[in-house]
Amino acid sequence: MSKPAGDTGSVADRTRDLLGSLSPGERKVARALLAAYPVAGLETVADLADRAKVSAPTVLRFAARLGYSSYPLLQQALMREIHEQMGSPLRRMNDTSTPPPMPGSLTEVAAAYVASVNESFARIPQSELDLAVDLLSDSRLRITLIGGRFSQVLATYFANHLVLMRPAVAVLPADRLQRDATLLDLGKRDLLVVFDYRRYDADVIEVARRANKNGARVLLFTDPWLSPAAEIAAAVIPAQVEAVGPFDSLAPAMSVVETVVAAVNIRLARTSKERITQLERGDAGS
Repeated sequence: MSKPAGDTGSVADRTRDLLGSLSPGERKVARALLAAYPVAGLETVADLADRAKVSAPTVLRFAARLGYSSYPLLQQALMREIHEQMGSPLRRMNDTSTPPPMPGSLTEVAAAYVASVNESFARIPQSELDLAVDLLSDSRLRITLIGGRFSQVLATYFANHLVLMRPAVAVLPADRLQRDATLLDLGKRDLLVVFDYRRYDADVIEVARRANKNGARVLLFTDPWLSPAAEIAAAVIPAQVEAVGPFDSLAPAMSVVETVVAAVNIRLARTSKERITQLERGDAGS
C-alpha cells in the first residue's frame, strides 16, 4: 500500500509500492529512478525524462503520483535520505552493498550471499512479480526463453520447470538460422522471457527488441541497474548480482527464479499436476 509523501518511507519504497498502478510512461520513469537510485532523481526533469525515454510532463506526473506537488519536493526528499544515510553509523556498519573482497570464513561468505538474496526480495515490486506470474500462467501465450553467456543457465533451468507445468515452452535455439526463424514467428500470442545481467548481452537485447517489434510481450529478469531491454519489457524482475569474489553472482537470481516457479505452480496447480502425471507415465507418445 502506498504511503503519503509526508511518511517516513523512502522515495524508492513509495515507487515500488505504486509501480503496479502507474501508467506505462510513469512506470518507465519509476524503473529509471530505481535503476540509478537516488542519482537519477537528482537530475533535471529533462535529464530524467531522457533517461526514461518519456516526456518531461510524464516525469512531473510521476512525482505527483508519489505525493509530491512539485519535482523539487521529490528531490528534497531524496537529499534528506542521502544526508540521513551519510550520518548514520549504524547504516555504515550494516551496509552490505559492497561485500568484503575476500571473507575470512565460510560464515562470512554465507552471510554475504544471504544478504544479497534478502535485498533482492526486498526490492522486487510486488506488482511486477504478480504480472510476471500472470503472463507465465496464461495458457494462450507461447513462452520462449533466452539468456546471455552466463545467464543462459537460468533460462534453461526455468524452461525445464515451466515445461512440467504448462505447454508451449521452449528455449530460443542457439543456431542462427533456427533462431531467426523462431523470432520471425513470434507475435502477439508469444511471451519472450529474457535473462540479461550487467555487462549486458547486445545479442540478447536485440532479440528482445525484435520480438517486441513483432508484437510479443517481454518478461525481463535483470539486475538493479536494468538491462536496456527494460525499455520494452512488460514486467521487470531485478535481482542483486554482487558477490564476494571478482565475478557477479547468479545466486540471488536463481532464488528469484525458484520463487516464480513456485508461484506459477500454485497458479496452475490442477493442470500442472495432470501434466506431470502424464509426463511421468510417458503419455507423450500415446
